[in-house]
Amino acid sequence: MHTIYNILVHLTSFGLGIVALFNKKMKLFVAGRKDIFKILQQKIKEGDKTIWFHCASLGEFEQGVPIIEAIKKIKPDHKIVISFFSPSGYEIKKNTHLADAVVYLPLDTPKNAKKFLELLQPSFAFFVKYEFWPNYLFELQKKNIPTLLISGVFRENQLFFKRYGGFMRKALYAFNHFFVQEENSKTLIKSIGFTNVTISGDTRFDRVSHQIEMDNTLSFAKEFIGDSLCIVCGSTWAEDEAVLLNYINSSAENVKFIIAPHKIEPDKIEDFKNKINKKTILHSNKDEVNISEYSVLLIDCIGLLSKLYSYADIAYVGGAMGKTGLHNILEPATFGVPIIIGAHYDKFPEAIRLRELAGLFSIESSQEASEILEKLVKDTNFRNKTGMIAGHYINKNTGASQIIITHFNSLN
Repeated sequence: MHTIYNILVHLTSFGLGIVALFNKKMKLFVAGRKDIFKILQQKIKEGDKTIWFHCASLGEFEQGVPIIEAIKKIKPDHKIVISFFSPSGYEIKKNTHLADAVVYLPLDTPKNAKKFLELLQPSFAFFVKYEFWPNYLFELQKKNIPTLLISGVFRENQLFFKRYGGFMRKALYAFNHFFVQEENSKTLIKSIGFTNVTISGDTRFDRVSHQIEMDNTLSFAKEFIGDSLCIVCGSTWAEDEAVLLNYINSSAENVKFIIAPHKIEPDKIEDFKNKINKKTILHSNKDEVNISEYSVLLIDCIGLLSKLYSYADIAYVGGAMGKTGLHNILEPATFGVPIIIGAHYDKFPEAIRLRELAGLFSIESSQEASEILEKLVKDTNFRNKTGMIAGHYINKNTGASQIIITHFNSLN
């Protein structure tokens, strides 16, 4: 099976080169991997001590941040190297101050894994959540490099739990310890013979809990909102915007909307703007007008969303109306804001739990969106109670990072 896997990876590599000719994201995926080894040779010199973190994308990076920050204090003599699989993580965080080198992860071939680790020579390796690349894991095990999984999630449909997934199960022996988010993941990994597992929770709770202590001031947001009630719609896709449009167009005058699309694509943002019948302004044009006269503010830049949630009375978090995956609901929850999402969230334990607690609402249609938004807007007590549940949920679930760091210290 391992041989078949390696053949498939090589075939995939060839296929990606063709797809990249016609797909912008895939072009970044392929082009970004051309100079990985050259970058590492420039950034990592002989004798350097390194610690490697691998994140699939931006969400996993955010989960890794509390651990990276802690380890930088514990091991100030080590360089931090962060690898990404996806362009959506790499392109946004390639210049992060938290790392000495940020690269794409080369495709998972035995040759790439060996060369990558020979250049890196990490003292420790961290994999975040659920990216398991067998050739890298086998090479880490061969080199006896302590490797930890943090904020891990396991699901029954993964290859480890299939009758024919033996080589993937063997790859898991590279991990010294599994820190997982919830009981089901622990049960699954123990069912295939691993006992080195701890339920630590999700490090994102630690990450977002610190946001409330930061300076979240955005003068333009305060000016835009004034005395109105504000609904912040974050990381929206076309499917999300479609179910929100009717309520945006029919809402009361004292309700304002800040909408931050997941992708900054000017044509699509302009198309959505043209469907809104309320006075609408782009963030990039805000200094040209009296922004307080507008009802809808479209954010056509990145990096503001976590602060914008601090201005929200209600939050809509995108991704779950379609199949792209729910975005971060913990960011608005930490500010004690009631949250609305789409219907496809079964792979996100935090959303499942917060809905059970009645701090989050899931909708399937434009009508449902309008109904719950109207109720939250008109019923202040209901809105405040729901937001309080969301905020308490964050406070109750912090502490994952300390559990992991305590174990890390025991390895030294």
